[in-house]
Amino acid sequence: MKRTFLPIIALIFVVASSDAQQIAVLKYGGGGDWYSNPTALPNLIKFCNANLGTKIDPQPETVEAGSVTIFKYPFLHMTGHGNVFFTDDEVQNLKTYLMSGGFLHIDDNYGMEPYLRRELQKLFPDKQLEELGADHPIFDQKFKFPGGLPKIHEHDGKRPQAFGVFDNGRLILLYTFECDLGDGWEDPTVHNDPEEVRQRALQMGANIVAYAFKS
Repeated sequence: MKRTFLPIIALIFVVASSDAQQIAVLKYGGGGDWYSNPTALPNLIKFCNANLGTKIDPQPETVEAGSVTIFKYPFLHMTGHGNVFFTDDEVQNLKTYLMSGGFLHIDDNYGMEPYLRRELQKLFPDKQLEELGADHPIFDQKFKFPGGLPKIHEHDGKRPQAFGVFDNGRLILLYTFECDLGDGWEDPTVHNDPEEVRQRALQMGANIVAYAFKS
């Protein structure tokens, strides 16, 4: 019975929380370090509240992929370096969340890409990741990125890419790859990034938040 009524309940949660300014970290299975960059989201939230006029709870919550509580949050953030695995129930839960109005930002902290693509095929077997061009509105919010996604940490010389999954033209999932935004959001002492680099990362993160909250 619970599974039968989940889509209806989920829709109610998402609609009810569509004006809520809350962000949660997505906890997933498979052994990957979903808890990476612990100072990243609090710093991004502080930056957004100061520069966008948002009123996001300064302390992000942690939610599990299969929990109905994900529907309380209009914005989920996911990161890590390694394996990602979603059970069948988690796949159904996440898909319902996204199709009902939720938004998921996945920031590859280098290493999760092959596992993530496998799991996204389970989530959306009829959809493909589409690369976002530099003219996509997410790069033209409060802060302007005419060249598209910035490169924050250099590991292997590859260009940064932003990919998306769309539903009827709405961006429901953003995957930032070869970029390492989350590392740039962390406390300055964690990676010793120049302030200019941290600001680019925070500004791009703020654009993502602004776009997701408006969509």
